[in-house]
Amino acid sequence: MNKWLRKSLFILFSIATFGLVTPPASLAAVQEKPAEDSVTKPTFSNENEHALLSDNIDVEQQVSLSKDEIIDSLLFEAEQKSFSKFGDKIGDVIQDEFKKVILPKMEEVITYYVNVEDDELFEHVEISKPSGGTGEKIFHIYNTQTGEDVLRFHVRRENRPLEGYWFNFHYHSYHDSFQSHIDLGSIYWNKNTPPNWMSYH
Repeated sequence: MNKWLRKSLFILFSIATFGLVTPPASLAAVQEKPAEDSVTKPTFSNENEHALLSDNIDVEQQVSLSKDEIIDSLLFEAEQKSFSKFGDKIGDVIQDEFKKVILPKMEEVITYYVNVEDDELFEHVEISKPSGGTGEKIFHIYNTQTGEDVLRFHVRRENRPLEGYWFNFHYHSYHDSFQSHIDLGSIYWNKNTPPNWMSYH
């Protein structure tokens, strides 16, 4: 990647996240490719290969996170992705009620699934990006090895007659192929149509 493109992406990433998230190291690092003449290819014996394989296994075992670390990471990301979804036009209005009512329920669900469900399924998980516009997706928790979702957290806009607009928070589970809506709660907006998700002043 060109040096100027890398720097531009680094700056754009910093601006887009308001400096709350540091850009990935791959954007910050400048990697020079060595000339092919200067690259020497190492030769390995069977003993060296066996030693390298056992070293890799040790590293993988050290890298695996404890359940508490996985939960802490997921909970932090869940809150960040939620507020990213809201943008400041919606977030400024509903943030207090969201933190009081909805976020603790989200945390309870995530904690339950990581602690109770299949360890292998929740050992390598990440949280996806939210959708903008009028889409429901807040984030999905997916297994990085299979690429399949395990939990989907959504928010639906509801225009209730004579009441106005509500945001209905719910999640879906892989147990029933994401068919049923499991309610987390609703937050009232007002009688006016809410702005699109991820809208900023």
